[in-house]
Amino acid sequence: MNKILIVIASFLVAGSISAQTMHQSAATQRSVLISQDSLKADVQKEVDMKMYPVLWHQTSAEYRALCYQAFNVAKTYLETLIPDRDPNEKFAIITDLDETIIDNSYLEAKQIKEGKEYNNARWKEWVSMSAATEVPGAVDFLQWAASRNITIFYISNRSVSDVKATLANMKKLQLPNADEEHMLFLSTESTKEPRRQIAAKDHKIVMLMGDNLNDFTNLFEKKSIDDRKAETDKVRGEWGKKFIVLPNAIYGEWENAFYDYKRNLTPKEKETKRKDLLKGY
Repeated sequence: MNKILIVIASFLVAGSISAQTMHQSAATQRSVLISQDSLKADVQKEVDMKMYPVLWHQTSAEYRALCYQAFNVAKTYLETLIPDRDPNEKFAIITDLDETIIDNSYLEAKQIKEGKEYNNARWKEWVSMSAATEVPGAVDFLQWAASRNITIFYISNRSVSDVKATLANMKKLQLPNADEEHMLFLSTESTKEPRRQIAAKDHKIVMLMGDNLNDFTNLFEKKSIDDRKAETDKVRGEWGKKFIVLPNAIYGEWENAFYDYKRNLTPKEKETKRKDLLKGY
């Protein structure tokens, strides 16, 4: 009789432990699912955050006006240099490509609609399509500069593996100096300074164009928000002359500076840093 009671008790204890384990496992699974759903929501919020700048870029007449203004100012400045040019001087413009000369906002728009974050595979797919359009006024300005015997160098942080597809895109747009000799793309390091020096070896660089301050000088690279402002102030006389900035509210080093150039922050950490930077009253 005692043996029977012991066996029954053992079964009851085992059943209790099994039920408890199952309950804990289910609770863990629920916790994991909640955590995953929360992360998805945070990621979606980061994706959706890009909607307003992309809409501004694609729909606002103000964006177009700023682009035309930049190229008009650039032309006016070059017209002051050309009459005094030495016959043996080889003038050149160094320009960035993305969001300076060609518009990739279609990729950003597609990602927002699909609720997806940027990644390299999607970027490569977009580049391979050779479908970027011109930034308003870019082609006319560069064609005008080329007609004045000013060479154009395209210094981009697109990968050297993107040269072929990008060249096809540039030729579609009828950009001058659209050839590999004048396309200095990223191979080993993101800084553009060595490539600017290559362009300057046999040419007088009379203008630099970009949507990112790193397109102009390495003095802006990896600097804090306050240091970027200070460096901007030091060369205030060059903006609208040798340095021509195109508007880009979608992405750039200005955004990376929010996060102290840290790439592994969670969406929540990014949101906290953005809110901490806001100045109210």
